[in-house]
Amino acid sequence: MSEHILITGGAGFIGRFVTEELLRRGHRVRILDNLLPQVHGDSGARPANLSPEAELIVADVRDGDAVAKAFDGVDSIVHLAAEVGVGQSMYEVERYTSVNDVGTAVLFERLIDKPVRRVVTASSMSIYGEGLYRDADGSLVEDAARGVIRDGQRQWDPTDAQGRPLTPVATPETKRPALSSIYALNKYVQERTTHIMGAPYGIESVCLRLFNVYGPGQALSNPYTGVLAIFASRLLNKQRPMVFEDGEQRRDFVHVGDVARAFADSLFLPEAVGGTFNVGSGNDRSVTEVAEALGRAMGQNDATPEIVGKARVGDIRHCFCDTALAEQKLGFRATADFETELAVLADWVAQQTAEDRVSHARAELEKRGLVA
Repeated sequence: MSEHILITGGAGFIGRFVTEELLRRGHRVRILDNLLPQVHGDSGARPANLSPEAELIVADVRDGDAVAKAFDGVDSIVHLAAEVGVGQSMYEVERYTSVNDVGTAVLFERLIDKPVRRVVTASSMSIYGEGLYRDADGSLVEDAARGVIRDGQRQWDPTDAQGRPLTPVATPETKRPALSSIYALNKYVQERTTHIMGAPYGIESVCLRLFNVYGPGQALSNPYTGVLAIFASRLLNKQRPMVFEDGEQRRDFVHVGDVARAFADSLFLPEAVGGTFNVGSGNDRSVTEVAEALGRAMGQNDATPEIVGKARVGDIRHCFCDTALAEQKLGFRATADFETELAVLADWVAQQTAEDRVSHARAELEKRGLVA
């Protein structure tokens, strides 16, 4: 069945892939996006890589009148509109909270009078804080804490109360949230708003907790975007990738094409209703390993990562995806091959230009005491 679908924030990286996936499946797509200069540049023009088949309304998600107008004739919504970035959220607190939390509130308040069939909201793995761990006795640990400086050495990995090392394991949706940044708090509010407001007004609700999304089309000049895009920008400008801590923190990288498929499926599967699901690859890699792999893919084998040896406030050590629930309820399994898609990303990056703003972003954090 073909539907008319609104995508908030649909001109962004993930939104463009979701748009293409929905159009490919025969749906009509309308996009509401404010074309934020930090993401899209200063021109204010329609992004060249946005499908011409998609209708674009340039407006802020906090503009209630524009949001209500965007609902006209719409059957369902993918809610992607958000300020994104753990580090920046720790000093642009009002901006992040306004766009992410108030914007979501405006969206659902306008839906009271114009309800749609279903809303699928993008959440984030950041709501977990530290991922799930197992202690030396084999017990699961949900409230692992970061290490501290001891005798001049940084204890990066969490330990138990006896100081014994913990082993990171895949994090399922049942793990209690541990909100360690304003961005994480924002995304959890978006989740809860979606579910709280959905049922009373007859709107089916779904939330997807995205892990580290990568692929061609990310905003390379935005130093608060995904880590692979940040590394790519540095390499494109013949700079070494900058890696915080010791580089051994582990993450789950999932291709944007797989993510787009998860959103498209979640709009229609009956089993998705009322659920919150992890969307990741199920594979974990160290950040250093990923930086080195991208360097090789971009033909810069000698571009060894710069290990900063400092941590950013709000960062976590290890978190990677338990995919079991999404497989069971959504039939979702990531299929993209990491090495193959890195090569595709490298080819795309080679055709771009990017301003390297990573050092500036680091300076902003350090000035505010957010790097230690």
